[in-house]
Amino acid sequence: MSWIAWIVLGGFAGWAASVLTGKNARVGLISNVIIGIVGALAGSWILGMFGITNPLTFSIQTFLVAVGGAVVLLYLSNLLFGRGRR
Repeated sequence: MSWIAWIVLGGFAGWAASVLTGKNARVGLISNVIIGIVGALAGSWILGMFGITNPLTFSIQTFLVAVGGAVVLLYLSNLLFGRGRR
């Protein structure tokens, strides 16, 4: 994929993950893109550990992997740096 497609996919995946985790009000556009791209890479890496290869093409499978990776990334960042922990 081209870098523009990665930015678009990352933006949508990061936004979807922030909506799913209830963090949409605190996460900005740039953060959504970064979280989505890193989530896509992390999701692909995790699937690769299980022997599932994910081609780096623009598809619904790639989007779902990116959203899943971004959700995990947001959850871990909330555990490490979250405010309001009880």
